[in-house]
Amino acid sequence: MARRPRTEGHRMDAKDLVLYKREGAYIPRVAAVHDLCGYGKCSLGIAIPVLSAAGCDVCPVPTSLFSAHTKFPTFFMHDTTPILGDYLDAWEKEGIVLDAIYSGFLGSAAQVGAIQRLYREHPRALRVVDPVMGDGGKMYPTYTVEMCEKMRALVDGADILTPNLTEAHLLTGMPYHGQDLSQAEVERYAAQLVEMGARLVVVKGVVRGDGLIRNYIAGEKVDLVEVVGEQLPFMTHGTGDLFASALTGAVMCGRSVYDAVAFATDFVRDAMRITQLQPDNEVRGVSFESLLGQVAVLVR
Repeated sequence: MARRPRTEGHRMDAKDLVLYKREGAYIPRVAAVHDLCGYGKCSLGIAIPVLSAAGCDVCPVPTSLFSAHTKFPTFFMHDTTPILGDYLDAWEKEGIVLDAIYSGFLGSAAQVGAIQRLYREHPRALRVVDPVMGDGGKMYPTYTVEMCEKMRALVDGADILTPNLTEAHLLTGMPYHGQDLSQAEVERYAAQLVEMGARLVVVKGVVRGDGLIRNYIAGEKVDLVEVVGEQLPFMTHGTGDLFASALTGAVMCGRSVYDAVAFATDFVRDAMRITQLQPDNEVRGVSFESLLGQVAVLVR
């Protein structure tokens, strides 16, 4: 059973910080609180196979149902907020024990309360928050200002918070200046999110025109460290979900935070290369299925 990490006392190197230790043949249970799309690559359609390949028992909590993701010109969305109370009541009656709670896209502002309920009922579970709200300086079409404000409540107590630069802007209220940020600017974002209660922050997607993509790790007791990967000359839908899922999978396999971020960075790059070879990839999104063996080898 998981115990939430402690970083009190001395400062730690992200390369030495392990948030979850696998024990024997035990398979950790991870609640994946995210939407489910019938077509297109994102959300639970990514989290379930990636975390399963990492040797996790994935317990989905669907926040909404989509016919296709929001990059498609036409999509149907069903908000599951009205059923989540009964859904979690049934879990409580069954006495389900969770080792991690990994949240992403929400269908309504009220669903923040459902995640907080999971936190109360599973106080020792690792909390991974991917604050899916927007990209390119804008909110996603189904999000509202109220939802973004409510999402800030999940920052407090997050063991790992994985915002892109747009989401860091929306959470902190700091100005959005695009993706070409200095290390000092990233550090200010991270410091503000730590001040808001995040234990560890992974700020994603800094690019400076040199063919590299930079992700940064920082925490209250963890000095800022940079993880560098290759930047490919195109964008692909669903890569943020793939990054957070791969990171979570690596953490649940007992890898250090630094190694987990490095793995997720490289895994997304490899998936984007495969994606280019698929039909309709510009809209359908990131393909990764043939690469799941890379995740499976993390299990030891």
